[in-house]
Amino acid sequence: MRIQVAVNSIYPMDNHSGSRSRFATTQWSLVLAAARRGEGDAEALARLCSLYWYPVFAFVRRQGHPADEAQDLTQGFFTRLLEKRELEAADRDRGRFRSFLLTACCHFISNEKDRMRAIKRGGGAAAISIDLLEAEGRYERALANVETPERLYERQWALTLMDVVLASLRNEYIAAGNERVFDRLSAFLTDRAGTYADAARELDMSIPAVKMAMHRLRRRYREALRQRVADTVNSPEDVDDEIRHLMKSVGV
Repeated sequence: MRIQVAVNSIYPMDNHSGSRSRFATTQWSLVLAAARRGEGDAEALARLCSLYWYPVFAFVRRQGHPADEAQDLTQGFFTRLLEKRELEAADRDRGRFRSFLLTACCHFISNEKDRMRAIKRGGGAAAISIDLLEAEGRYERALANVETPERLYERQWALTLMDVVLASLRNEYIAAGNERVFDRLSAFLTDRAGTYADAARELDMSIPAVKMAMHRLRRRYREALRQRVADTVNSPEDVDDEIRHLMKSVGV
């Protein structure tokens, strides 16, 4: 599903967005700050890993590992990452969680080549729960475009982050009793839009009301996207650059 939000509508934002005071509480910056103190923040790191495990699985799978082996390697990687809190590879000044995970995964696989068979699925507690059927289905759909493991990782990272944003927004609309409105209007953020007239008829709303609701949804989507991106970088100055990278990765 490709998000059809224009790049110019996502950045730059006003001076209130991405402020340093708000940014100081985001997950990746908390993890790095704790790591600098020699403490680590396993809970914050685990939250990030649970959201973004799939791009790692796709990367490992694209390197030629069978599905079961890719699952074992992915779970083994995250288990080691969370248990050992190996944050030494993260750039303290311009660190991005996206780049850190890819680099750390490459190192892990390189070190595990002679011991891959020793990783047993179901042996011990898995750090990240992986639904192999779901992961493999997503992987097969992702291969519509033949690309390198690194490019596949970058594209799936961007799509996964966007999916997380949409799921979060849907929960907000459900809580407000507007699930039906979100489910119909969110189609305008993808390639399944239709027309405002169609949406107005289906929702029993006027066209101006649909346009206003869509304006609010796009604005909230932009805000939520920036918040999620901020959670994966270590500096407020990196947010806009990271969004540009994400949009380029999915061809927007």
